[in-house]
Amino acid sequence: MVEEQLLPRGIDDPAVLHAMEVVPRHLFVSDALHAQAYGDFPLPIGHGQTISQPYVVALMTQLLQLTGKETVLEIGTGCGYQSAILAALCERVYTVERIKPLLARARRTFDRLQLYNIMSKVADGTEGWPENA
Repeated sequence: MVEEQLLPRGIDDPAVLHAMEVVPRHLFVSDALHAQAYGDFPLPIGHGQTISQPYVVALMTQLLQLTGKETVLEIGTGCGYQSAILAALCERVYTVERIKPLLARARRTFDRLQLYNIMSKVADGTEGWPENA
């Protein structure tokens, strides 16, 4: 994914490339979609939502220019893939999701990957997370 999709399109931040390489994207989609997980296209995750294509995740993340000391607020956890990428690059991630079953699945994946610097809650993202981020 990194060599074929990201580098040729200008993603060159070493930390972002490393995160994209080590976070197992297939764990964030259904078993039926594992074979497609690393293709450069969005995939359905249920409830009318999708996991963003890898290039979009990498581009958004690179544009943040993270140094590793940040606290990041993410609105719309979805399956948690972007949260996991951010968790590899910053000190803490606060993520808000309005669809409870999506967040429940994301939390299980966070636990499986031992991503303990991600805090999450079910809420309306337009309210943010005032007490933390």
